[in-house]
Amino acid sequence: MVDHRRIRRLNSCDERRGPVIYWMSRDQRVRHNWALLHACDKANALGQPIEVVFTLAPAFLGAPWRHYDFMFRGLEEAEADLRAIGIAMAVLPGNPAETLTAHAAAIGAGAVVADFSPLKLPRSWKRQAAERLACPICEVDAHNIVPCWFASPKQEFAARTIRPKLNALAGEFLTPFPEPAPRFQPSTIRRPPVDWGTIAAGFHVDRSVEPVALAPGGEAAENRLQRFIGHTLPRYAESRNDPNAGCVSGLSPYLHFGQLSAQHAVLSALRSGSGMAGREAFVEELFIRRELAENYCFHNDRYDSFEGIPAWAKATLAEHAGDRREHLYSAGEFERAETHDPLWNAAQSCLVRTGAMHGYLRMYWAKKLLEWSPSPAAAFDIAVLLNDRYALDGRDPNGYTGIAWSIGGLHDRPWFERPVFGKVRYMNASGCARKFDVRRYIDTMAAQEAP
Repeated sequence: MVDHRRIRRLNSCDERRGPVIYWMSRDQRVRHNWALLHACDKANALGQPIEVVFTLAPAFLGAPWRHYDFMFRGLEEAEADLRAIGIAMAVLPGNPAETLTAHAAAIGAGAVVADFSPLKLPRSWKRQAAERLACPICEVDAHNIVPCWFASPKQEFAARTIRPKLNALAGEFLTPFPEPAPRFQPSTIRRPPVDWGTIAAGFHVDRSVEPVALAPGGEAAENRLQRFIGHTLPRYAESRNDPNAGCVSGLSPYLHFGQLSAQHAVLSALRSGSGMAGREAFVEELFIRRELAENYCFHNDRYDSFEGIPAWAKATLAEHAGDRREHLYSAGEFERAETHDPLWNAAQSCLVRTGAMHGYLRMYWAKKLLEWSPSPAAAFDIAVLLNDRYALDGRDPNGYTGIAWSIGGLHDRPWFERPVFGKVRYMNASGCARKFDVRRYIDTMAAQEAP
């Protein structure tokens, strides 16, 4: 049974007999998925089959083809894994709340189980569906180790305030996963396999941002996780802030699309023979910092705008809004990496080309947007635009929180006052040079970009 604290009812409809729908959205995997496991439990209790439904919105927060290509290829693997245990998947194009509720009515659904997301748009779809459904609907937090709503009832001030709360609950929630075992599936799957090629070919979205050479899906995610644990985790603590060291996990896209469970990744790292320092640093990032970002987006509806940052940061940035900027660039110049700074340009070009940017450089990248934009609010908007357009892990709580930290002092404290930044923490190229070989990074990016 799934821990009841992971589950929230979204309406008050009475229980009824009928097939159970797992409304897959944020957690696009079969194994290590508490939402799918709860849907199986519910179906088994009702003596009914389970069906997985994926609602395909015509657009999602401006995501271009790069992101849909990665998602579709991962979903194709997830569908095959589902069919292997006797579960069919339906893909419903259109407004998610409308298509989900129409489908539930058509099959006489007995219950709907949905993924949890702290973001506003998915939450609005679930609210609309909950109002229209004639059967119970609940959401299950399969994305976090400690359920977001249970970890804290408020927006946390910083990592130091949420860390003790999460660590106190880790022993209760950081548990192994059973395998999904639906017991009342038809002897043969009546629905034909999803034609992903046709869906992809007919999907109208901005195709100017091309796919990247990164294998999607749960198998690729598991292989990358095991390579990281076996070869990189021992060096992670001391080298993770060096973009030249190759010490990042590369797991962010898989975590974002739910092709990999963060809980499974943490358990795998903790069970490894790697040194304590590496394991602790990895768990801090994947557990504490990641769930702090979830907390921010869940409790602050303005997470994706300058208005969501702390009051002290707004005040200090307002005081320095009229300060002279040595350099000013438009959103288009930033997007094309046309600044005076070769390090910033190299990081932006890497993002555009590969769909990823090293975490330390992403902080520098965002802080320079603040320094070289006409206003802090404009800098915030440009950072969200570029991150969400090119990064495979865009439109994610981690991204919004990282931008709010870099530009707006979120989860940070006031520092020494200086022009433009006020009391928001400052970063410059000299500081980067003390961390890593900047020229090597720039030369490596230039070589990779060359035809």
